[in-house]
Amino acid sequence: MKINVPLANQIKTYSSWLCKAKMAFMTLMALSMGLTHPVANAQDFPQKPITMMMPYAAGGPGDTITRLFAGAMQKILGQQILVDNTAGASGAIGSAKVARSKPDGYTLLMIHVSHATNMAMYKNLAYHPVDDFEPIGSATSGPMVIVARNEFPAKDLNEFVAYVKANPSKVSLAHAGVGSASHLCGLMMMSVLNVQLNEIPYKGTGPALTDLMGGQVDVLCDQTSGTVPSVKNGKIKAYAAAGKARLPSLPDTPAIAEAGVQGFDINISFGLYAPKGTPKPVLEQLTLALQKSVADPEVRKRLEAMGVAAVSVEQATPAALRAHLKNEMETLGGLLAKAGVKAN
Repeated sequence: MKINVPLANQIKTYSSWLCKAKMAFMTLMALSMGLTHPVANAQDFPQKPITMMMPYAAGGPGDTITRLFAGAMQKILGQQILVDNTAGASGAIGSAKVARSKPDGYTLLMIHVSHATNMAMYKNLAYHPVDDFEPIGSATSGPMVIVARNEFPAKDLNEFVAYVKANPSKVSLAHAGVGSASHLCGLMMMSVLNVQLNEIPYKGTGPALTDLMGGQVDVLCDQTSGTVPSVKNGKIKAYAAAGKARLPSLPDTPAIAEAGVQGFDINISFGLYAPKGTPKPVLEQLTLALQKSVADPEVRKRLEAMGVAAVSVEQATPAALRAHLKNEMETLGGLLAKAGVKAN
């Protein structure tokens, strides 16, 4: 039987077109699935336990804060949040571990001021604090306070300011190590008072505070979370809160601005970060969980007992944390440079 040639050519052409159309459709579906897959996963997030990195030693104020937020957020997200204490190099080791992790929302970083200062501390930092992380939001606001051994000669804040200005070479200033919160607080205090005290570095706040209580050193400028209990127990005395206002945890201690000292305003805040590239819907869920946690009355109560404040819901956002980090990198990095601290 003969087949009409024009008809055969039409069938062949149609078959070729149908095959190409099918291939194009399959390609389009594959691309569509690839584009929507992360969002679909994000909508189901989280499906397994989350790790929250605390890049400092266990048992300190930062560890307590991290575990408090891990517990609050896991109730909201419905998955366990495990705390990983990978300490060392002012938080740089743990931070690098998070920066290298998969950007899926299952590995997070809770860190304070060292995230801003490590760029000035280390020449070959294994990550960039801005470029390698996605900010989720701020969590706490930790005021700083100037404390001294009980036998320190000044009776009040005005006498303290006058004494250290008149006797800088006689005053020893303890801190928890170069780049630590207490070191930065001490540098800012000396800068605004225009004095150079005898700096005594320690390996951590604990040993510095122990020697302060024992009378081996004169002054320490540190977070309220570590100093308030010792002040209330009468083991050391407080002279001033950094900033313009008195602290709820130390209502009888004046703000340093009351002595006419301006520019001494330092606050150590913890913020939550995820690796760069974490899907936006996942970040939004984590931010929402953080916001609900900072608004939780029990969380706020427990932080207040430590002398620390939970931030407002408005501050627990990526934009607020991003702005805070930028400001700290400029301000505190400048303090370290002025003090002659060089990157290792």
